[in-house]
Amino acid sequence: MRAQQEEAVPYAPPPPRQEPMAALPDAGNLADMRGPAPPTPPEAPKASREEVRFNRYDRDRDELISRVELMGSRTAAFRKLDVDGNNLLSFEEWAVATSQKFAGADADRNGLLTRQEFATTAPKRKAKAKCRC
Repeated sequence: MRAQQEEAVPYAPPPPRQEPMAALPDAGNLADMRGPAPPTPPEAPKASREEVRFNRYDRDRDELISRVELMGSRTAAFRKLDVDGNNLLSFEEWAVATSQKFAGADADRNGLLTRQEFATTAPKRKAKAKCRC
């Protein structure tokens, strides 16, 4: 049986010989014409906390903060505190808002805030908008 299977496979000629690949061209004296590598750009300096804070208010990037720029970011917070809407924040309006914030943070109702309770009074950061790509 084995002999029959061997005879059934036809004899194939060997694969054709391939010529060796030609060597890559030599650059010769053209190699020096590339010149030196370009300089690496300097790294941007890390902004200090105070620089970041300044840049947050300097909306027009003129290296100066105007009164409008400084107060512009606080307008929404002011409107929340100005309960009667007269564009004047009375001590009573501020005191009521501050007392409510304190009472909300004082979890054990002992009239004192621990570090953990005080941490809850920090402004809530908005979540970064996700890309809608």
